[in-house]
Parts: sequence; structure tokens; C-alpha cells
Amino acid sequence: MGVKQAIRSLDAFPRAEEHLLQKTQSGALVSIVGLVIMATLFLHELRYYVTTYTVHQMSVDLKRGETLPIHINMTFPSLPCDVLSVDAIDMSGKHEVDLDTNIWKLRLNTYGHIIGTEYLSDLVEKEHEHKHDDNKEHHDDSHEKLNSLGFDQAAEDMIKKVKQALADGEGCRVYGVLDVQRVAGNFHISVHGLNIYVAQMIFGSSTHVNVSHVIHDLSFGPEYPGIHNPLDETVRMLHKTSGTFKYYIKIVPTEYRYISKEVLPTNQFSVTEYFSPMNEFDRTWPAVYFLYDLSPITVTIKEERRSFLHFITRLCAVLGGTFALTGLLDRWMYRFIEALTKPRSRSVVR
Repeated sequence: MGVKQAIRSLDAFPRAEEHLLQKTQSGALVSIVGLVIMATLFLHELRYYVTTYTVHQMSVDLKRGETLPIHINMTFPSLPCDVLSVDAIDMSGKHEVDLDTNIWKLRLNTYGHIIGTEYLSDLVEKEHEHKHDDNKEHHDDSHEKLNSLGFDQAAEDMIKKVKQALADGEGCRVYGVLDVQRVAGNFHISVHGLNIYVAQMIFGSSTHVNVSHVIHDLSFGPEYPGIHNPLDETVRMLHKTSGTFKYYIKIVPTEYRYISKEVLPTNQFSVTEYFSPMNEFDRTWPAVYFLYDLSPITVTIKEERRSFLHFITRLCAVLGGTFALTGLLDRWMYRFIEALTKPRSRSVVR
């Protein structure tokens, strides 16, 4: 009997008799408000628990012998597709990419609607005067050939076609995927694929080449949740001028690890932009350059979920705090209403 009495003395929740309890309308109102608050906080904590968060880690990049995918989607509203070429070169001296590279060019009218398409099974790789010393020999050979044969019918037809396209306000959309070696390099989109004499016949001079462009998408791998590609939806328009755009890109290798342990290898990057205006004495032709370099550090982004014990701890804290607060509010309201409704006793002084 003494043991039972001792255990009862430890009860932190003593219960009063039913006839000693008083239920009020103010108490019911406070109870309803408290239940709504508790339900709202419970749903908030449940959502907080099931929502994953990311943890960033950095380590040395140990990847070797892999390729770097470059996703391109750009529009050149002032240049026809016939004059545009995609050129690429890397630090290893490689001038060609894998044969499975897919590049498409879409002809656009002056309103931006598609009027034709062209598929390039490989990149156009040329050695240019501003890049290679032996370019003079290349142009000398072309000059001798043109002097001996002259412009053939195909070249003349092509010149007429491009001039008509320029007069009609045709543009071009270039998109696809380049698979390049995982080393520093650059790729650029320009009119460098044209013979220099053909280019002069079409444009007259380099100052008449308008490389205005819109970068719809430029990325170096698949997208992951929360990624931001700084060049997406970039618009650069030139009016009565010409020049070369250069985008200096620093690529950071990235691994995204989902909560399911699936690993997505990709890349994120930062960019610095530079524009060089063209004058009539320049011997180069305008272009849009993307010069990229890779960081030796790789970033690992991991999805994680909060522990169940953490969820229970927060749930007890918010629900218990709400219950205690509503109980305190109920007592204050009860005393306030009682003070207003209870008739004041008047003491009579005899």
C-alpha cells in the first residue's frame, strides 16, 4: 500500500473530479484557436522534415580521360546560316571533335520563325590568321586557286543567296552538343568558315558583320536542382557597329548526389564578359568566343534529410509550447471576463 501511494505521489498530471471542472465559452474559443495553431505548426514541421536540404563539399578533381559536354543554344538574328560556322580548339592542339557531335542550324526569318534546317555532322574546323602562323600559306593557296579558276558557279550562287538572305533579314539558330576533351580550350561561332574573298564579296568589310546574338542556353552538363547558368537568356545586340564578344568561363566540376544515392556528374561555371569593337583597319573578323578553363577543385552537392529524432524534438517543442500558451491565455480571459461580469460588492459603512 505504501508503494502504490509513493507511485501516485509522482503523478505530474493529477485529475480533478468532474463536478469540480467548469467549461466556458471563452475556454472553447481558446481551445479551437489552439487546435488550429497546433495543426498548422504540425504541418509546417512535417513539411520541414520531409524536405531535403543540400550539403556542399569540396575536393580535388581526380577525373581523367573524360569528355566535356557543351550544350549550345544560340540565335544570331542578323546572320544567315550559310555563313555561320562553329570552330573549336583545345590546349592539346586538337582541332576536331568526336564524329558523334550533333550541331543543328535553323534558318529564321525576320520575325524569328523557322523557315529551314541544316544538320552538321561535324564542326567546321579552320586555321585562322589570328590564331596560326601558317594561315598565310592557306590563304595564298586559296588565292592562287581563285586566280586560276575564278569564282565558280556554286560560289557565285552562294554569294547571291547569302546577299538575298541578308536583304530579307534572315537569322540563324545554332544548337546542339559538343563533346570536347576535358582540358582548357575555346569554341567560337563566326563567319570564319568562309573563304576570305567570299566573305569580302558578301559583307564588303569586317565592320559590316553583325554578330548580335541571344544565348538561350549554355551549359556544360545535365541540370540538377538549383543550378544557375549565368549566360542563359543573355541578349547582346549591336546597332551600326561590329566587334568580337569574348566570354571567359571558369568551369567547376560538380557531382550532385540525390537522396536515393544516385550520382549526377555535371559542371557549373562562372563567366566574365569582354567586348572588343571592330574598326575598318582590323584584319580579323567578328566572332563570339567562349574561352573556358577547368577548376582543379570539384564540388559535391549531397541531398540529405533531417533525422526523425530532430523532427520529434521540434514537434514536442512547438506543440507543448502552444498548449501551455493557450492554457495561460484561457486563464487570463476567464479572470478578465469574471472581473467584468461579477457584481461588485459594496461595503456599507454604518
